[in-house]
Amino acid sequence: MKIAVVQLTSVLDYKINLKSIRLFLKEAKDLGAEAAFLPEVFYSMSDGQTPTPFLIEEANEHYKEIQNLAIDFGMALIGGSAATLLNGKVVNRAYNFDKFGKDLGHYDKINLFSCDLPNKKISEAKNYTAGTDYKLIELDSHKIGLGICFDMRFSEMGLHYRMEGAEILTYPAAFTVPTGKAHWHTLLKARAIENQCFVVAAAQWGHHNEKIQTYGHSLVIDPWGDVLLDIADGPGVGVVDLDFSKIDLIRHSVIMNR
Repeated sequence: MKIAVVQLTSVLDYKINLKSIRLFLKEAKDLGAEAAFLPEVFYSMSDGQTPTPFLIEEANEHYKEIQNLAIDFGMALIGGSAATLLNGKVVNRAYNFDKFGKDLGHYDKINLFSCDLPNKKISEAKNYTAGTDYKLIELDSHKIGLGICFDMRFSEMGLHYRMEGAEILTYPAAFTVPTGKAHWHTLLKARAIENQCFVVAAAQWGHHNEKIQTYGHSLVIDPWGDVLLDIADGPGVGVVDLDFSKIDLIRHSVIMNR
């Protein structure tokens, strides 16, 4: 499966973000990508103090804008999240569509980010309500376990998906710079190695507003822990061909008894 990973510097205005995404998806399509992975809050990035006003609801105009990205480019759209209104509360929801725009299922972020650093205090619980259920989707007979950003710190989540037959774990993210420099590569490599899965983590990068700066370094890591793609700094798109035979090879070489 040839996949594209899109790195963005999303802002509040969803129209600006969609314009950038469409340019990257066209580039990915021209390079033969069959599926594109988008980062966390790709649709609209707030300042973290209040939710974006551009909330997705079932079948509203914003939902259709996302769905149309898959339809217009004939490309599956996996894992990118957007703030979504659900029963009067806001959840951070990962959306997934096949190349025809069929909804493959969604995942609401369970583990909400909270940190108390010397110069930065963040709590996603101010704006979001936590989800409750894991979600495994299937694309072209390949199983994908869904997480979002902070979820990557919870190894039991990856193990759950591994036991359910996942071949890809995906963690779209808007990782902060201090924690990104310290833990981003290490955590994602660990999730790939311990579960013997591909890990795909599309990320936000740069200064989004006066309060939010993110680390970037969108990654694709193979089941051995080798980095196949690291976009590093700046908005951009990378395309990688996933060889799923490598999963069987590694799982038969290093037997985990799971």
